[in-house]
Amino acid sequence: MILGPLKLFLKLASYVVGAIVLYFAFGFLQIWMTSHERSVLPAQAILVFGTTENNGTPSPELKARLDQALLLYRHHRAPWIVVTGGKLAGDTHTEAGVSATYLEAHGVPAAQIIRGGGNDTWQNVTSVIDQMHQHNLTIVLTVTDPFHEYRAMAIASDQGLTPLPAPVGNSKATHSFLWWYYLRETFAVGVGRLVGYHTLSQWTSGATTITLPPSQATTTTTTPGAG
Repeated sequence: MILGPLKLFLKLASYVVGAIVLYFAFGFLQIWMTSHERSVLPAQAILVFGTTENNGTPSPELKARLDQALLLYRHHRAPWIVVTGGKLAGDTHTEAGVSATYLEAHGVPAAQIIRGGGNDTWQNVTSVIDQMHQHNLTIVLTVTDPFHEYRAMAIASDQGLTPLPAPVGNSKATHSFLWWYYLRETFAVGVGRLVGYHTLSQWTSGATTITLPPSQATTTTTTPGAG
């Protein structure tokens, strides 16, 4: 009497587990494939996702992204560069500010750089989307680490942009613990698809301050996070 329902429960549980494994495996495959894609199409802007800076100097990971953006810019793939990334508590510089300074030092006119903020991928895009619309910029080359490319493009698309893959080819972050980065992205993409990347950001970041450059605001703007 008991074995029958128990067998049925175990069978259903195995189906559920199998479906979950297949769902995340499919997400991993998409992330992996996108990490190896490189668009050859022109765009209207190069969108650089922020990552850590070291007291006003780009970290190796951020420098790799900025050098990738410079390469694309010098090959006339897009006339604008959009930089993102806020700052953590105790920091004196924003990632976007450090990025803009680096690009200007390497020959990119300040007038062709849009600065944003944000403390996660959704916020990165949110912080610059209005400025991009003001210049009618919607087609973007998405510059980030290879394992992050799929989610970055998905979030850019969710916010009305048309992203093209342009991941860095020499990501410093991939030289160690690569499996962990892909595992984390697989989980983030899987959950983000179910609940929405905006909601995922709200869960992980809460109401977070997005720091805008002085030319865009005199105070920081507090908005809900996003995914």
